[in-house]
Amino acid sequence: MAANLILTRKANRIGFITLNRPEAMNTFTPEFADQLDQALWSMENDDEVRVIVINAAGKHFCTGISLDQFNNQTHQEYRKFLYGIDAFYHTLADLNKPTIASVQGFALANGAGLSFACDMTVAAETATFGTTAINVGLICLGPAAPMVKIIGKKKTMEMVLTGDMISAAEAKNLGLVNKVVADEDLEAETLKLAEKLVAKSPIALRIGKEGLKRLQDVPYHQGLDSMD
Repeated sequence: MAANLILTRKANRIGFITLNRPEAMNTFTPEFADQLDQALWSMENDDEVRVIVINAAGKHFCTGISLDQFNNQTHQEYRKFLYGIDAFYHTLADLNKPTIASVQGFALANGAGLSFACDMTVAAETATFGTTAINVGLICLGPAAPMVKIIGKKKTMEMVLTGDMISAAEAKNLGLVNKVVADEDLEAETLKLAEKLVAKSPIALRIGKEGLKRLQDVPYHQGLDSMD
């Protein structure tokens, strides 16, 4: 397996996961996806970590799948590849610890999906988001899973089927981003949010996140009953 595609470190109860393929705009390969999934579970199972921050080396957060991966693949190999790439969506949905995406530059296709699947997202004001796979003959169904829950069917349909990109400000207006900050303040503002969460009770954070997930996935009255 290729080394150091994903970097991890811990500081003050915050676990940092850094996408580390800047020379390729942090695009996904099978090894990259596998290391990301392993890093997420490692942070989830580490008692010293209360909050997980996902950031990226280089100018861009992540621009989706490396198209080089499709060369000379059979249909079966292609499906297996996509299933492995999309594993992080399931993992992020299963984690009990809060996750924060810290986004600069382009967050496209699965890069956009990664940021949307995190519990919160802080974006640099020049960041750009888009479900752009359709522009190269593919489709962003992975990113659509968190999107449709956040912004609804019609806007998700528009973004996925047109491949249009949106600014950080528009992403915030849609509810896909929590906070837009000056580019030079991205790291500091992300850290500030993470520290605010770290200061809360870890038990309350876990119960709150689990409860909110249940409320999102069931009818209103059933959701209220599940809180009893």
